[in-house]
Amino acid sequence: MADQRQGDIFRRKVFYLPGYDPFHPRRYRELYRKEGTEQARLSGYDLSLRPKKAGGPYGWRVEARIEGRAVETDMEVLVWSDIVKGSMSETIPATYLQLFRTAWAYIGSGALFRLMRLRKGPMIAALYPIVFLLLQLGVALGLAWAGFALVAHLLHWGPGLPVAGAILWGVLYWFRKKDNKVFAWYLMHDYAYSAQYKGANPPELEARMRDFGRQIRAALSGDYDEVLVIGHSSGAHLGISILADLLRAGLPAPRPVLSFLSLGHVVPMVSFLPDATRLRADLAWLSTRDEIAWIDVTAPGDGCAFALCDPVSVSVAPPKGKRWPLVISAAFTQTLSPARWRALRRRWFRLHFQYLCAFDNLAGSPGDYDYFRVTAGPQTLDARFKTRHPSKSRIEATVNRYRNVA
Repeated sequence: MADQRQGDIFRRKVFYLPGYDPFHPRRYRELYRKEGTEQARLSGYDLSLRPKKAGGPYGWRVEARIEGRAVETDMEVLVWSDIVKGSMSETIPATYLQLFRTAWAYIGSGALFRLMRLRKGPMIAALYPIVFLLLQLGVALGLAWAGFALVAHLLHWGPGLPVAGAILWGVLYWFRKKDNKVFAWYLMHDYAYSAQYKGANPPELEARMRDFGRQIRAALSGDYDEVLVIGHSSGAHLGISILADLLRAGLPAPRPVLSFLSLGHVVPMVSFLPDATRLRADLAWLSTRDEIAWIDVTAPGDGCAFALCDPVSVSVAPPKGKRWPLVISAAFTQTLSPARWRALRRRWFRLHFQYLCAFDNLAGSPGDYDYFRVTAGPQTLDARFKTRHPSKSRIEATVNRYRNVA
């Protein structure tokens, strides 16, 4: 492989798999451009973006000189935002029906109480949209009752009914339009999408995952030194299943090094549901394979992720020969300067994306996670972290009630 050849350009293909995100993938290109430029300035290396040359629906090229070596990286976003948008198009009554169905999926199955044994942050994030939407409904009902009472007092109760209905709908519609400030409706759709089949993937998502697998397999026949798959948030559990299917089918030979980086995972929100048998089987399978290196990065400062929870061990009895993932911390309180940490510590959703951003205190901390060195540096993922020990604070206890596999 070219990472052993001195002087050659190191070539990498990166497939970035977003979480439950309805936005256009250009958002990730601009984030990479902005934050990569800042990290290069802070760390003293060269990094620039160019228009893409490789095939695929959306991506860009990164040209860098890091650690004394030239690197070319073709970045590709595996787009499923159209599926996300479709799942968010529910009416207001349908969203509230989703709320009750989703709450029952986690409470009725007992998954919620097992999840509470892991991390409090994701549970607060999960309960937040339920509580917030119920509060919004309470406000809307209160204003609707006030409107009804006023019209009934001035005129008659008959005209008061349509007035109350209009107020109720109007207030809830206003809350939904302003959700880009509080994300309650967005999170409700996110959790509802995972819970609608009790942990099994919806058919349209399974079909898209097969397409993603074909794209990754095609890259493994290309002229690259490394093919790196990155799954962020909900994209982590999709990446696990896609790669497990790919390995079961057999990889081409010869081939580039295949690597998997999971960031800010929320795997237990799916794997703890009763019908997530496919995901649990894929977790167990992938954790034993020597054809792939799997590094899992989370941070206790990220309240939306299951920080330092081994996604395999907490979900299913660890199989014999388990070797992955290597669970490490991005250690936001150390890798971000005190001033930067103070500015971000209460911005929960921004922190959930910090794994994709610049760290301004890497030189003064023991952390070795740099997203831009990983994606645009001259070492494979395995080589970069081969001397790294797993986090001592990781959680490996198997607390999932459901451990059956497909």
